[in-house]
Amino acid sequence: MKKVVISGLVTGIVMLIVGLGMGPISNYLFPKVITEYQNPQLFRAWTDPIMSLYFLHPFLVGFILAWIWNKTKPLFKQKQWWQRGICFGLIYWLTTIPGMVISYSSFPISLAMTATWSLSTFVQAIAAGKLLAKMNP
Repeated sequence: MKKVVISGLVTGIVMLIVGLGMGPISNYLFPKVITEYQNPQLFRAWTDPIMSLYFLHPFLVGFILAWIWNKTKPLFKQKQWWQRGICFGLIYWLTTIPGMVISYSSFPISLAMTATWSLSTFVQAIAAGKLLAKMNP
């Protein structure tokens, strides 16, 4: 249990850092998306206290992924730890695709915004998978 808690906490920190780092990259790749984030009809202002939950999300995901990794790691037969991590991260990322499709289909957001979310989640998932495979082999 200690491995799950520690690796979950570290994974949450890494996912938060990667997610925050992907913001400027996404804004560079898709500059028109910035205006969508400024639409108060779609998103809360950063001054809203509820927005602090944004920073809790990677930790929740980190703990959940650490628990799932601990239960499923024997299923990953690749020889190198980083290969197992990438495989685990890809599987997690694939599970997020339906959420991206439903977000795009039900909210007035652009395909570019959905793509930035998916790209960011992909990078976070690979980083999380590799970290978990390294910390808890």
